[in-house]
Amino acid sequence: MTENSPSDGPNRPANVPAGPVFTVQRVYLKDASLEMPNAPAILLEQTAPQVDVQMDVGHETLTEGVYEVVVRVTVTARVKDKVLFLVEAKQAGIFEVRGLAAGQFDPVMGIVCPGIVYPYLRANVADLVGRTGLPAIHLAEINFEALFRQRQEQNARNQPSIVVPPGPNTRQ
Repeated sequence: MTENSPSDGPNRPANVPAGPVFTVQRVYLKDASLEMPNAPAILLEQTAPQVDVQMDVGHETLTEGVYEVVVRVTVTARVKDKVLFLVEAKQAGIFEVRGLAAGQFDPVMGIVCPGIVYPYLRANVADLVGRTGLPAIHLAEINFEALFRQRQEQNARNQPSIVVPPGPNTRQ
């Protein structure tokens, strides 16, 4: 028999923890591809490549309180007008998140979880590019809090203002 502490409350089941829960259940490479469409001829070029990096973060509900967070990156290196390599990768994590205070869920999904997943993505991209025989690409550190705030501001600017026309009972 287990004893309940005074803060547990009489109606809380024994297997449900009190307070917020945040658990990393798994981090995994969900998808990865590497293309070198112009090899081997492009490998003879002496010009330094131009590298473009595009990134996105998303999440979805798997079951109640359990979420998958995915950080997706596309890295394209070009020499002149030809693709040297193209790497696309999705690194994901499964997180249990329960009992958060109002307003905490979105920052956890958009800042905390991607911050846990991203270092694995960086390592996987460096490994994939290194397997081409080219110097590895090391993705820059990301400030997910700044990225999250930027997206919030952008979403706020894109929201149309709701204008309610005056009704018959309103004074102007």
